[in-house]
Amino acid sequence: MREYTFTIAENDGTELFAYRWLPDQRTAVRGIVQISHGMCETSYRYIRLAEKLTASGYGVYANDHIGHGRTAGDSDKLGMPGANAFQRMASGMLDLGEIAAKEFPDQPRFLLGHSMGSFLAQKIMYDDKQQYHGFILSGTNGRRGLLKLGEQVALLQAKLQGMDHRSILLNAMVFGGFNRTFRPVRTAFDWLSRDPDEVDQFVHDPLCGAICTTGFFLDFFRLLQEIHWPSSLEKINPKLPIYIFAGDRDPVGLFGKGVLSLVDMYRSLKLQDVEYRLYPDGRHEMLHETNRDEVMTDIVDWLDRHVNTAASSVSILSGGSQTSG
Repeated sequence: MREYTFTIAENDGTELFAYRWLPDQRTAVRGIVQISHGMCETSYRYIRLAEKLTASGYGVYANDHIGHGRTAGDSDKLGMPGANAFQRMASGMLDLGEIAAKEFPDQPRFLLGHSMGSFLAQKIMYDDKQQYHGFILSGTNGRRGLLKLGEQVALLQAKLQGMDHRSILLNAMVFGGFNRTFRPVRTAFDWLSRDPDEVDQFVHDPLCGAICTTGFFLDFFRLLQEIHWPSSLEKINPKLPIYIFAGDRDPVGLFGKGVLSLVDMYRSLKLQDVEYRLYPDGRHEMLHETNRDEVMTDIVDWLDRHVNTAASSVSILSGGSQTSG
């Protein structure tokens, strides 16, 4: 595998740090997979998946979102993305996708998002600039209640302590109950994986696990509402292939129930190609789980079944109004 790093200059002055992973020079690039990482982690945590994908003939692009990883720069800026965080994250993802499209104009492009990254991917599904031939959602969820309450709490805290206050309260509201099912626990992040070594790597990574700001959580609650508005969902191209995978012990996906509700919602919208896989006993990060090799093989199998169709499709992009590269 060949690894390259580069930066993307955003309109707001942010420099997004990004990776390009390509197969060795003897292997032709069959398609492109862009990765959108989760909250309080980095894109480099997907290096193992990149190795699997490049070995299978796929080029991989990924960036650290604003307020995350090497894009944030200093550790004291982790979890502090500033205003309109998720719109800017989505814009950065689309900018990276455009770079991939220019470098590989004849290859189909797929967007894989994990957790927070999967919600951003859901947002991009109905974006006017949607440019992908398929979506893969990991550790995701469907429509949830109490988001308005979370938004109101965040607004109140922002009024009292400011948008840039690191919110232990809102962090606890979002993540506080996730470990409860797995007691007794070793760490605050046992809910991520059954593999203690993988959990420890996350815990000891200085770029992971930051407490985010009140403004970040406010935008997050609003994002989770927006992506499931009927006016958003009706814009999704019904021909767009979607693959969803998760562990059935993932608290983010309500132990499988949230994933199934998302699948049912997409199928009710008459989306024609929606597949899912729930892995028994798997927790939140299936790509870091004890059966991660199985999970990655399943991803490649899905891509292999869709890459040729996507490449030959005249119009599988958003709204059916564009032609594939």
